[in-house]
Amino acid sequence: MISDSVFIHELSEVSTNFIGPSTSIWQFCVVLSGAKIGSNVNICSHCFIENDVFIGNNVTIKNGNHLYDGLVIENNVFIGPGVIFTNDKYPRSKQKIKSPLKTYIQSGASIGGGAVILPGITIGKNAMIAAGAVVTKNVPEETLYLNELNTKQLPNTK
Repeated sequence: MISDSVFIHELSEVSTNFIGPSTSIWQFCVVLSGAKIGSNVNICSHCFIENDVFIGNNVTIKNGNHLYDGLVIENNVFIGPGVIFTNDKYPRSKQKIKSPLKTYIQSGASIGGGAVILPGITIGKNAMIAAGAVVTKNVPEETLYLNELNTKQLPNTK
């Protein structure tokens, strides 16, 4: 049973029953039945969320994101507009993957708009991914990732 505090825009198609309280899903979103969405999540317009996707609490997902099977997003994550998540290293037309690679976005991470996240990657706790970056390898926690050759430790902001 979905809590009364959940907002689902009338122009969205949401099939899952796993949505935490105080979550908002805006217009033109499609959420498949197996997806699990935490509390106080804001999913902006034009997003698609497949079955094997887990979204933690206090997550912001901006407009135009497609979250495919195998994606785990922990708590307090920000995903900018138009981020591309992939789950198959060698995609072929008309060949469904048997087991999508798992991608983990750990707590507190931020992903800038238009970034591309290849499958099987872990983005560490409180890491920041630059807008437009192509992430081809794991990103350690507390790291600013600009591109594969340019990363740096974030300053302590606590």
